[in-house]
Amino acid sequence: MPAPTADFAFAYAEMMLNGFAGEVETTKRVLAAIPEGKKDYRPDPNARTAWELAWHLANTDVQFLDGIADRKFTMANPAEKPKTVAELVEWYGKNVKRSSDRVRALSAEEVSTPVPFFTFNLPAAFYLGFLNNHSIHHRGELATYLRPMGSKVPAIYGGSFDEPLQVAA
Repeated sequence: MPAPTADFAFAYAEMMLNGFAGEVETTKRVLAAIPEGKKDYRPDPNARTAWELAWHLANTDVQFLDGIADRKFTMANPAEKPKTVAELVEWYGKNVKRSSDRVRALSAEEVSTPVPFFTFNLPAAFYLGFLNNHSIHHRGELATYLRPMGSKVPAIYGGSFDEPLQVAA
C-alpha cells in the first residue's frame, strides 16, 4: 500500500479530530451518569468496575492524543487521578482539549510521520482512528453498566429509553 501524502494525513487528522470532538461531548455525558455511590459496580467478577472502566476510557483517550502529538506512545499515567465522577468529567474535558489542541498544531509532515505502536507503524494521524474506535467501544461498555447501577442512559446516537429523540414538529 502506498504511503499517504502529507496533505492527506493532515486532512484526515482534521476530519478525525472534528468528529472526535462530538464523541467527547457524548462520552462526558456517559461518564457523568455514573452514580457516585456505585462506582464499584461490576457486571461480572471478570469485568472492570465502572470506575476502573471510566478511568481507562478517559485516561486512554488522553494518552492516545498525547502519543500522537509526541509521535511516541509512552502511555504515561498522571500523578494524580480524579477521585469523584464530577472531577473525572472535568479532568477528561480539560485534558482531551489540551491534547487535541496539541495534535491540531502538528504540521502535515508531522502527522504523516510513521510512529511505532505495538506491532503497528502507521502515520501518526492514523492512530486517531484507533482512538475513536477504542473510545466508542469502552463508552458503549460503560453505558451498559448505567441502568443496573440505577442511572439513566443518555442519548448517544439518537435517543435512548431515558432520553428519547426529540423530533422537531
